[in-house]
This record gives sequence, C-alpha cells and structure tokens, in this order.
Amino acid sequence: MYCINLESTDPFFNLAADEFLLKKRQDDFMVLSINRPSVIIGKHQIPHRETDTRFVTEKSIPVVRRISGGGTVFHDMGNLNFSFILNSESGKQVDFRKYSQPVLDFLSSLGIKARFEGKSDLKVDGLKISGNAEHVYHNRVLHHGTLLYDTDLEMLEGSIRKEKAGYLSRAVSSNPSAVTNLKYVLNYVSNYVVNYVVTDVDNIISFRSAMTGWFLENYPGSVQGRLTDMEFLEIGELAKSKYRSWEWNYAYGPEYSFENRFVFKNEVSVCRIFVSEGIIRDVEISGSAILSAALAKLKGCRHMPEDIKEILEKENISDEVDIYQLF
Repeated sequence: MYCINLESTDPFFNLAADEFLLKKRQDDFMVLSINRPSVIIGKHQIPHRETDTRFVTEKSIPVVRRISGGGTVFHDMGNLNFSFILNSESGKQVDFRKYSQPVLDFLSSLGIKARFEGKSDLKVDGLKISGNAEHVYHNRVLHHGTLLYDTDLEMLEGSIRKEKAGYLSRAVSSNPSAVTNLKYVLNYVSNYVVNYVVTDVDNIISFRSAMTGWFLENYPGSVQGRLTDMEFLEIGELAKSKYRSWEWNYAYGPEYSFENRFVFKNEVSVCRIFVSEGIIRDVEISGSAILSAALAKLKGCRHMPEDIKEILEKENISDEVDIYQLF
C-alpha cells in the first residue's frame, strides 16, 4: 500500500485525487490530506438543505460534492482527512467497520479509546470524531473519512444547516451529532491516564505524521508514495472540470422544493419554489401581488444567492427582500 500525504490544501484538488486514484490506478493507497475551510456534501445531497447558505456565502466557504454517499462534513486546517483506496473482492467492497478498524487501531496506539458506532461514525465517549463514506468502482473501493483534530467547532456549527423543514425532497439528509476534537482527548490522555504519555502529537501536522508512521510500521508492504508530475496535472484537470463546477456541486442531485413564509410590505406571503438540476422551474406565491409578480421572474434562474439577487435588483425590491429567505 502506498501512503501519500497530499501537500495541497485545496478541497477541489484533494477530492479529485481520491477519484483519480480510484479509477485510474490499480494499486492500494492510503491518502492523508488537510483542506482549507470547506463544506463537503454527499453525492446525493442538496447543498442548500445541508448548509447554512447565508453563512457559507458570507464567509466564502466553498461547498463541494464528493463521489461517495453519506452526509455533510466541515473541513478546515484542523481536520485530517483519510482515504483508503483498495482492491476488494466483488460484492464485499462495502464494509464501514472493516475499513474503519485500522483508524481505530491507530487512535488506540495514542491512548484514545474510540469506537465504531451507528452506520459509519467513530466516537469517543459518545462524541463524534469521524464520519465515513464509501464509493465502489468495479473491483475497487474508496473509503474515506474525517478526523476532527483541532477543528473550529464554531465554524463547523455555523456552516451546517439546522432547520430543514422548508425542504421537500427524496435526497439523502445528514444526521448531525455532537462532536469533539481529538486534541482535547489527547490532552486528557496525557494528563490523566496513568503511565501513558502522548509525545510528538501536538498539532495537525505531527498528528498526520504519526498516522503515516503508524501505517508504514504496522501494515506489511506499505511504503511512502507520492503523485507523479503527470498525475498531479491530470488530477488538476479533473478538479477544474468537475469539482470546481457549479454543475457538479449544485446542479447534480435530486429535484426539490423549498417553502418559506415571510412578511413583505406588512403583508404575509408564502413562497414555494421548485428546483431541478439547480434551476428554479416554478414559483408559487400567495399574498403580495407585487412580490408574486417579481418572484415569477425567478423561473429559469439558478437557485443561487447571486442569481436571485440580480433579478430582485432589476425588479427594484432587493432592499425589501432578504434573499436568504429563499434558501
């Protein structure tokens, strides 16, 4: 197995690397990466339903769709991402517990008593430290997940939408859990566990190095690997054409409707929009005739804040309508 530490902190590139190594190579890999702040959604999710659209837009946090299923996770420079890309026996590729066990074993080597719980979570004392997802491609499997080491939990909480009642869809929905950082757990182990001292794991880089070293030592045949110059270029092209595209991140996925009630010119109005392939296909308004006429112009518009804002400015009501009430 090749153990690769990606130096890139670009979430678009790093997700593209997972797909490239899964589909274009036949070797086994463990890939570790650290991403700049970003929200990563599952393949079959609706980005606006899973993220706080106002928060991520105002904070310039990109929302990126991955090729695996599962729920939404927040990445930042305090979060370590791991990917196992492996050949596997047909019909037996999907096995969250099996592919999570090496991570549990590594954490155990640091004195962390983590457990596999539910479908795909790793937890310490009931608090989530890792979410996992999988994607099968022919006889190969991609199992990837997160390890919350020193993530900004306020940014994590702000990025993830809490109230989803306005959305109606068959899309996969996330199930939020209480979380904690491994840095806090390691501090506890160092200070309170008798005869156990955690050394050389005091930041995300040393934590990544410890995980790489543990796999190189404990998995026979494991060697340090790196991307070739040609692979780096090909992954960059995939990141540009797919993972940076609105078509993949927002237009892909099931159709949905969104409904909200708000006050316009002292009159209560109810707006319901219908979206497929990221485009608003229909709008229903009850209440204000002025608002109804203006929002009817949203048909054919992308369900994106900047697009809606542009139309409302043309209708001269942008100062009276909070565009985020439409998300």
